[in-house]
Amino acid sequence: MVDKRFFINNGPFNLAKIAEICDAKLMDETKGNIEVSDINTMLAAGNGEICFFYDKKSKEKAKEIKAAACITNQELADFVDKDVIVLISENPKLSFFKLNYAFYEEYKAEAKVSDKASIHKTAKIGNNCTIGDYAVIGENAELGDNCVIEPNVTIAKGCVIGSNCRIGANAALSYCIIGNGCYIYTGARIGADGFGFNTIQGQHKRIPQLGRVIIGNDVEIGANTCVDRGALDDTVIGNGVRVDNLAQIAHGDKIGDGCIIVAQVGIAGSSTLGKYVVVGGQVGVADHIHIEDFAQIAAQSGIMRNVESGAVVMGTPAVPIKDFMRQASFLQKSIKKS
Repeated sequence: MVDKRFFINNGPFNLAKIAEICDAKLMDETKGNIEVSDINTMLAAGNGEICFFYDKKSKEKAKEIKAAACITNQELADFVDKDVIVLISENPKLSFFKLNYAFYEEYKAEAKVSDKASIHKTAKIGNNCTIGDYAVIGENAELGDNCVIEPNVTIAKGCVIGSNCRIGANAALSYCIIGNGCYIYTGARIGADGFGFNTIQGQHKRIPQLGRVIIGNDVEIGANTCVDRGALDDTVIGNGVRVDNLAQIAHGDKIGDGCIIVAQVGIAGSSTLGKYVVVGGQVGVADHIHIEDFAQIAAQSGIMRNVESGAVVMGTPAVPIKDFMRQASFLQKSIKKS
């Protein structure tokens, strides 16, 4: 059950309306006027609630559903108890996504600037912005319209943030230009120095990092993730990218449109990801690597050489996933023989 202290419930909706929202079809259209007030998980949903059933592995549990209604697909519908009203969707996962948006929304902060915030006189603040307590906005920084800057955020000198952006509490931004509709989550660090130094006479001498971080539109950067700027070259994150929590994107990296980077990934400097690359959790990518469009990197892999477009690789050093599975099978058989 969703905790309504944190989210606004827009229900109830009748099943005819839910079918419309979800692009689903009521198996019994005479039930269209029945209302449901909430959504819940398959086994936790009860009277007055609706659930979703789309995993074949759970079909043995489908008879235990006690919800008023259930959205599933044609293949799985017969597994649902006859007392549960069934709606048929070609894509129940997508229906779940749509109904979530219809039922719930986050509480929106009032569009106002806290008198506890520190805003430089040369900073430019767009219309209808919310700026929380103890936020700091530096000299010549710019915010577009409808931005939400949560408490304790630091936006350093010269940073530019587009419209409809949200910057989570305690995030710190410097040396960056960010597009529209972006969400920088709590505690993220954007624009810190890249890890660059030369060792001279036994001493590690810092290389000045003079580049920027450029982030496109509709980008999400997860909590406590770091995106560093480069020595001269910019670090660039394309449109529509999703970066999970606790990731490291190093100086001069180029991340193409639509990439997905999961938690605890580390991408070393001057590497390039093409469009719609998927990088699983805890992957390590060496410096100056090129991963081409639509490649997929399995979790905990080590990328030490370039990856071709559309390839699916796994392991350290990473190899095509079928080769990795053959290697694993061979090792298991060898161990049993010994």
